[in-house]
Amino acid sequence: MEEIQIITPEELKKKLEQGEKLELVDVREHDEVEQGMIPGAKHIRMGEIPANLDYFDKDKEYIFICRSSRRSENVCYYLQEQGYNVRNMIGGMLEWTGETK
Repeated sequence: MEEIQIITPEELKKKLEQGEKLELVDVREHDEVEQGMIPGAKHIRMGEIPANLDYFDKDKEYIFICRSSRRSENVCYYLQEQGYNVRNMIGGMLEWTGETK
């Protein structure tokens, strides 16, 4: 199994502050995202990822986010096996210090 690329919350925050256009996907449950999401992130619950493959473009990189980075890591492995370019935000929202909406 190929290793998953990662990004730290600090690296992600810096990229967003610099105005980089990033594809962020939050895979947490509805009640979790109600507590705050990174602005610009799309919410697709982990269990809904297989049914939403048409949302993803194999020419783009997607950064996946969850509470602690365990679920998002699983999603990354799944999508990487399908040929998608993915990155996992390690530490998840527990480590996120940037703004939320």
